[in-house]
Amino acid sequence: MKHYYFISLWLIATVVSLLCTACHSNHPQIQAAYDLIERVTPGYGNQFQLELIDSENGKDVYEIGSQNGKVLLRGNNPVALATAYNQYLKYTCHAHVSWFGDQLNLPQTLPLPAETTRNIINGKYRVYMNYCTVSYSAAWWDWERWQRELDYMAMNSINMPLSVVGLEAVWYNTLLKHRFTDEEARHFLAGPAHAAWQWMQNLQDYGGPLPKSWIDSHIRLGKQIIQRELELGMQPIQQGFSGYVPRELKAKYPHAKIQQQPSWCAFTGVAQLDPTDSLFQVIGHDFLEEQKKLYGAHGVYAADPFHESTPPIDTPEYLSAVGKSIHKLFKDFDSSAVWAMQAWSLREPIVKAVPKEDLLILDLNGAKCRKDSAFWGYSAIAGNLHNFGGRINLHGDLPLLASNQYATAAKRSPNIVGSGLFMESIKQNPVYYDLAFEMPLHRDSIDVEKWLADYARRRYGAVSQNAETAWTVYLLRSAYTRGTNGTEFSSIIAARPALDVKKSGPNAGFAIPYHPTDLIQAEALLLQDADKLGDSRPYRFDIIDIQRQIMSNLGQAIHKQAAKAFKEKDKTAFRLHSQRFLELLKDVDTLLRTRPEFNFDRWLTQARRWGTTPEEQDLYEKDATALFTIWGADKAPFIFDYGWKEWAGLIDGYYLKRWEKFYAMLEEHLDKGTEYSEQGLPLTHNREAFRANDFYSSLGDWELQYVSTPGKARTPITQGDEIETAQRMYRKYAALADEYYREGVQRDEVKEENRFENLGKK
Repeated sequence: MKHYYFISLWLIATVVSLLCTACHSNHPQIQAAYDLIERVTPGYGNQFQLELIDSENGKDVYEIGSQNGKVLLRGNNPVALATAYNQYLKYTCHAHVSWFGDQLNLPQTLPLPAETTRNIINGKYRVYMNYCTVSYSAAWWDWERWQRELDYMAMNSINMPLSVVGLEAVWYNTLLKHRFTDEEARHFLAGPAHAAWQWMQNLQDYGGPLPKSWIDSHIRLGKQIIQRELELGMQPIQQGFSGYVPRELKAKYPHAKIQQQPSWCAFTGVAQLDPTDSLFQVIGHDFLEEQKKLYGAHGVYAADPFHESTPPIDTPEYLSAVGKSIHKLFKDFDSSAVWAMQAWSLREPIVKAVPKEDLLILDLNGAKCRKDSAFWGYSAIAGNLHNFGGRINLHGDLPLLASNQYATAAKRSPNIVGSGLFMESIKQNPVYYDLAFEMPLHRDSIDVEKWLADYARRRYGAVSQNAETAWTVYLLRSAYTRGTNGTEFSSIIAARPALDVKKSGPNAGFAIPYHPTDLIQAEALLLQDADKLGDSRPYRFDIIDIQRQIMSNLGQAIHKQAAKAFKEKDKTAFRLHSQRFLELLKDVDTLLRTRPEFNFDRWLTQARRWGTTPEEQDLYEKDATALFTIWGADKAPFIFDYGWKEWAGLIDGYYLKRWEKFYAMLEEHLDKGTEYSEQGLPLTHNREAFRANDFYSSLGDWELQYVSTPGKARTPITQGDEIETAQRMYRKYAALADEYYREGVQRDEVKEENRFENLGKK
């Protein structure tokens, strides 16, 4: 009898468990997490059991364990569940999901966690993307790519993404309400690659007029994105309104206080409707209503009054009135509205005009959050701004990340309520972001060397002492050492040619803030285990990325020798070094063509795919090209090369051609015995201006023509094997580095452990 009693209890417990599982699986939040698991690891969803639990003191929490032979993931919302799933993949399965390929070599039956873990996620909010990220990285993304990114966000605990895809339709519909024609409204709208700076109130119409097909297609895409964010339990940041309007609005409302702003980066100044003018509330409300009709209204609205510009009246009284007017607009529209404001152009009177519970300050680079009592007690996000312009350069202060910047800031200012990643582009330095995404899961600092050893194992799918040493020694003490955050140092490849090259863009100059041979040692170690690690796509990405940086660094030394030879009128030496430099650019292009991520031709192809006519395709290609070359302002480019890229296609088609023209000009001077000097030339951002002399003026004509020429993309987009190509380039340029670094680097360090010779023998 007792035997049947226990069987009955077991049956009851089993039925209850099955009923609970069925109940939970029908819960929309549980279903959203199951769907994510199936998208990332198809066929494995039935090996997981997901359950919802309560938050802990208002904070997101997750648990990882096992139950009934399944992996048990518990969390208080889909983001917490997705975070648990990602942590399980990383630290139980030693698997890896990345922007640049996954390592998901999973067994047919998943391993069960050895023990149950429970963890609280730091910060109420984990914010992701700034406007620039959308243009530099996501301008041409389709739903498949956005879906992948949204899953990646959730797996990395992001719960507050910027959500502005489809904003063109909001503006279009609003302007039609205010007597704009279809043509006038579309002419106001910038091209997709420059839309970020329109939403940030810096420019209008560049890259347009925007086709109606784009507006319509991105209504659909914007709705898909918002819907998925809501399914995953995220809090999207939508666009607010702070007075930026078309310049043409002045003609339609001549009595309104509409001021044209000064020129911005050689673009014609935009127009600002005074927030204290009665028309502000009318247009602002129409804008928010049109956004609500299309995408809903979800409670957080971004607005940055006078972003990178000056107010018409710069007094505390006026600025306070501006803050009150914008706050009134949001609260009249949505009684639960929270205003999200970047700290970039922060003004204290505007901030203090808003109740503390209604404002969230986004400190993009975290600088102000490092101070005691930051932001007058207003809720703030401690941000990290690691990349500018999507420039391709190995860098990032991993020890700083590992110190837990959020925890440090929150101790100084209890009003710090979360962390954020505000990089201008995501297509670079995956190790930096893998650690940055994980830090909200840690209470305190972590051992960065131990973390890197684990990272190498899961990224490459095998234990490798060489890979571990490459990361924990050579890469950690070079590209990812202390002080390597912030603006990227310049690239000689992407620099506009000069004898004494100052910069490759309008920001940081040339420097290699580490021993360049350390990267050579790291690459040697990684390549030695190619047979063991070569099945990992992330491994293949890394050996290309590191080899690219080795060659880019070496290019600085080679060009210096070419310039030195020219100044000394040594034709033989000049030809040797200049030809080596040009050959290096061709080789880097060949190297990068093995990967889709470092590929300008793919970028152009993706842009053209959105066009429904040849004219639209050409329009998008020009917009996509301008962003990474002249940047914009065709008549007088001012921040040209801001978004430089070491990308296949862009090197061969643009940077190499510029250097060929420059070296040919110098050689002609040598042949004729004439002088060439850059002394006293006009400068822009401390480098030669776009038309600084006859050569640069001629080069500028060619650059503008290049931007306007359609059909530049080469096929096939990718070509060659990563491992074979990296090994070949390594052998060639390790030997050349030995020659060029001989004078400035100790020989025993260059030859450390005979890495060059060992790889050559292999």
